[in-house]
Amino acid sequence: MNFKPFHRFLQSLLILSMFPIPLISQDAIITPRDRVIRPFNGHDLPGFTSWIQGRGHQDPESEYQVTDGLIHLGGRAMGYLATNESYRDYHLSIEYKWGDRTDGSPYVRNSGILLHATGEHGNAKGVWMASVECQLAQGCEGDLIVIRGTDPDGDPIPVTLSSNTRTAVDGRARWATDGTKTIYSGKQFWWSLHEPGFQELRDTRGRNDVASRLGEWTRVECICKGDRITIKINGITVNECYDVFPRAGKILLENEKNEIFFRNFELRPLE
Repeated sequence: MNFKPFHRFLQSLLILSMFPIPLISQDAIITPRDRVIRPFNGHDLPGFTSWIQGRGHQDPESEYQVTDGLIHLGGRAMGYLATNESYRDYHLSIEYKWGDRTDGSPYVRNSGILLHATGEHGNAKGVWMASVECQLAQGCEGDLIVIRGTDPDGDPIPVTLSSNTRTAVDGRARWATDGTKTIYSGKQFWWSLHEPGFQELRDTRGRNDVASRLGEWTRVECICKGDRITIKINGITVNECYDVFPRAGKILLENEKNEIFFRNFELRPLE
């Protein structure tokens, strides 16, 4: 008999027993079972809530808007555009392309897709929500990062995950199907072929990057099934994690002072 699934189940129960359950009404969580859900209607943003560091829901510069049928994040602030609804067990597909505006630094253009976001808006240092980030920064597309926040009483909102990893020559963990189970401990889990020594300078590419070149659309897929998340960039699986907690929440499009456009935002039923 194969006891590994049972052992994983026990490990999951142990992890969950350590954490309080985030405040999401189970009745409010949506799972796309027999249809494709499109949070963006192609015209305006009634399906989303905006957030800007230091301003909350105020958006005097129209940082979040629709331009030529695309979701447009202006890149002048830190914050996000969040779905109004929370989701569980879905196949997220979305495409992004960089705009012209950057933060003025020499470093890579930066954004991300934040999954399973829970708690109050801005609960993570006034900028994000507690969540699991799929990184979109140049050369780092598909890296996984845990973002933890606090509830109104100041108590931690727990977020955790594990991944099978190998240690590269730079001492950093990369996802590997035959790697060693590693529980997240504060350092992001880099995607499988993240180049050692990559300098993260604006508009440079890693040797094995699978994201599209500047000015072209890149397709991102986040397959969230139970306690597992699989990340694909342009159809290639680049990262995976499991023992994910929480397993449901809002989806955030990150605004990190770099202009970015999104299109074809879809949540499909799992196969």
